[in-house]
Amino acid sequence: MTDTSPSRWLPAHLRRVFAGLLVAMALAALDQSIVNTALPRMASDLGGLSHLSWVVTAFMLANTVSTPIYGKMSDMFGRRPFLLGAVALFLIMSMLCGLAQTMGQLIAFRFVQGIGAGGIMTLSQTVVSDLVTPRERVRYQGLFSGAFAFSSLAGPLLGGALTTLLSWRWVFYINLPLGALALALLWTALPPSPPRRRHRIDYAGALLLVIGASALLLLFSLGGSLFAWGSAASCGLGAVALVALAGFLFVETRAAEPVINLALFRIGSFATGILTMSCMGFAM
Repeated sequence: MTDTSPSRWLPAHLRRVFAGLLVAMALAALDQSIVNTALPRMASDLGGLSHLSWVVTAFMLANTVSTPIYGKMSDMFGRRPFLLGAVALFLIMSMLCGLAQTMGQLIAFRFVQGIGAGGIMTLSQTVVSDLVTPRERVRYQGLFSGAFAFSSLAGPLLGGALTTLLSWRWVFYINLPLGALALALLWTALPPSPPRRRHRIDYAGALLLVIGASALLLLFSLGGSLFAWGSAASCGLGAVALVALAGFLFVETRAAEPVINLALFRIGSFATGILTMSCMGFAM
């Protein structure tokens, strides 16, 4: 029989890199679901039951809006500093989330933790494209899909076990040893960043994207629960999202180095892949 294990077809010099990337990806994915089963205990200890949904919403909001910005900035200045910075930020915020004494503190720390998770989620996969050929890329990407799927399934079970046996704070503390391992592996194994050159950062495009994506996510997260779909808040968020995203498309067609190169959507395979991934994300 042919040996198809990762150690067989993964070059030795890449094994530490991929080990660190997989651990980091698993942590970021795990934190999207591990917190859910601990929410009632958090509300019992910290109070602020009416704001409990923000523990999840703040994380997802920051995660979503930071992802394309991490991608663009790493294209300009290299993957290494942004990925290491994202992992370090995620770990610091995990510790602070576990130490939070009020619901407001927990929500604020979760928001910043989501910024770190956004970098991990996108850059852990983007680094793969820098290290292997396009022909091999799908095979390696399968490892990350598996890690994401496993973490999504294990999160609620692990969160419930930690909350019951120890404390809800351990759903955050569990990130620290695993994240430190990932950080050590990536620090020693990631290739150095390329020499820097001057770039023209698309500040306007980034700001409009953050505003538009935030308004849209808040509308779909809170509409029908915190406020009615036909309320002034819903209409206001919808209007802000529409204007900001329309402005974003306008700016991107004129920016020297746009956050998202809209010309890519003229490539049939690229557009189809984006549509497919969007449908999968929406369904999940």
